[in-house]
Amino acid sequence: MQDPNFPNIILFAIPVFIIAMLLELYVTVKQGIKTYETKDAVSSIAMGLGNVFLGFFSKALVLLAFFYIYEHFRLFTIPITWWSFVLIFFADDLAYYWFHRTSHECRLFWASHVVHHSSQHYNLSTALRQTWSGGFYSFIFWLWLPLLGFHPGMILLQMSISLLYQFWIHTEAIDKLPKWFEAVFNTPSHHRVHHGSNPLYLDRNHAGILIIWDKLFGTFQPELKDEKVVYGLVKNIDTYNPITIAFIEWVQMFKDAFSGRKSLKHRLLYLIKPPGWRHDGTGQLSDDLRKEWTDLLRNEQFSVKKNKNEA
Repeated sequence: MQDPNFPNIILFAIPVFIIAMLLELYVTVKQGIKTYETKDAVSSIAMGLGNVFLGFFSKALVLLAFFYIYEHFRLFTIPITWWSFVLIFFADDLAYYWFHRTSHECRLFWASHVVHHSSQHYNLSTALRQTWSGGFYSFIFWLWLPLLGFHPGMILLQMSISLLYQFWIHTEAIDKLPKWFEAVFNTPSHHRVHHGSNPLYLDRNHAGILIIWDKLFGTFQPELKDEKVVYGLVKNIDTYNPITIAFIEWVQMFKDAFSGRKSLKHRLLYLIKPPGWRHDGTGQLSDDLRKEWTDLLRNEQFSVKKNKNEA
């Protein structure tokens, strides 16, 4: 079978990104929403340009790995036809869900993914705030696709389609979409939750295109009107320097793992455990923060109800 020659659609989409950001800026200003901050947007765009540049090298590694498995170990040969694109749509989206979820639950993957969450603003430029390091190892979540028999070029094309889809959901200009769409697809509302640092919203809505995976695997959280999303990290890094944004968590992770007196087990666990984990038990994970917030809210509601009854 002749190898297909799929285009790099991300490069073709760059002019569309620019036009969309200008349109979003105009719409949000008209709506009275202050969503852009110049230094923050410039940092996001710089991160995106760095990601595109490094992508020339990381994609070579990814293609090499995909082709090696496809040529030597594939279980089937899946033809490139309409129904195989339907299959890979769901397969790629499932792979993305588990990659994305793991990127929040394993610090080694969070070290690269934290870049995307480092902005305290939420707009289309935030979608461009991409990792400089993740592309060199995150592809392991897709290795089962060439093993099944999907052609590597087909896989990379679908990964790019997923990435393009996720661009437009990084906005506050769109509130809620029709219920049927919100029920099935990832939307601006669902993804605003994902970018929230509110305890209720932490590590929720890991979807790429389909929100059904979060509903199926128990990580779905709707956006609530009475819980406005606070964007950014639990502890924000407060810098616009792209190099710092790209590598600060790597430095902190290795510092935690390899400094001080710790057992080898604890050093390894700093790479595997979720962000916030500490070997001495003093750390707080997202589940701890969520429980703490829920208990506080429950106590406040109980106090209000008690005061009303006494009155």
